[in-house]
Amino acid sequence: MEQSVIARRGISRTWGVTMKEGKAPHLRVGQVLKPGLWKEYDPFLFLAEDWFEQGTFDFHPHRGIETVTYVIEGKLKHEDNYGGYGVLEPGDVQWMTAGRGIIHSEDPLPGETVHSLQLWVNLARSDKMAEPRYQDIKAENAPLREEEGAVVRVFSGASGGVQAPTLNHIPVTYVEMRMEADAILSQDLPGSYNGFIYVLEGKGRFGVNEVAGSEREVLWLGAVEGAEASEITVRADEALRLILVAGQPIHEPVVAYGPFVMNIDEEIREAFEDYRSGKFGPIPDGMK
Repeated sequence: MEQSVIARRGISRTWGVTMKEGKAPHLRVGQVLKPGLWKEYDPFLFLAEDWFEQGTFDFHPHRGIETVTYVIEGKLKHEDNYGGYGVLEPGDVQWMTAGRGIIHSEDPLPGETVHSLQLWVNLARSDKMAEPRYQDIKAENAPLREEEGAVVRVFSGASGGVQAPTLNHIPVTYVEMRMEADAILSQDLPGSYNGFIYVLEGKGRFGVNEVAGSEREVLWLGAVEGAEASEITVRADEALRLILVAGQPIHEPVVAYGPFVMNIDEEIREAFEDYRSGKFGPIPDGMK
């Protein structure tokens, strides 16, 4: 890609994330991307940072979305009524397509407290009723991009020519960056993507305008009007760990209620009716 056609991205705004106690006594939650800002965050619906213990998220349904879970600490067991099963450890990612309907649970192993990020990615109207799909992306198997003083783990999309095999309905780039102090790294993105950076550890400066960001701060990457390609530059002022996520906006109406996200109210009513009538499928006996 010719350097001259790349739009240098700046940072439009930043905000910090605070933690609060959940409804269960063993749950703490931080709203990284708050729900309800559908047009602004498109194609993302929200991102939560959670600390939770066994029994918090028992079997529950979803329709019309994909959930992306990144484990920071602890061991998390997933199982669903389509045969999906796996145990995620620190650094692993689970990419679950709910599509037309799935019932699943997310449960820490006994004695574990899981610290995780869960992102909800919207599905376009044409994919709302897609077949459910489950992908475990183990940290040791994710493609790596290695630069001086920096390692990028590519969970979806691409970074510097390193491509992940993850299947997407909506094009999404999802990478984890670990950088040594004073390292500099650029991440390439299509110019049309919306996205964000969430700083997990350390401090750095971001974008062509070098906006400062530190632990538990979010930096927003808006689309670059008229540019086919863009890049965001990250400068580590100290050892830095972050996730960078960006995706292609859908530009469709959003109606969300509980675990279902559709385009119109009637589709939400249909989702509840389908779930109650067993069209999401039963929870099999003897699940792992």
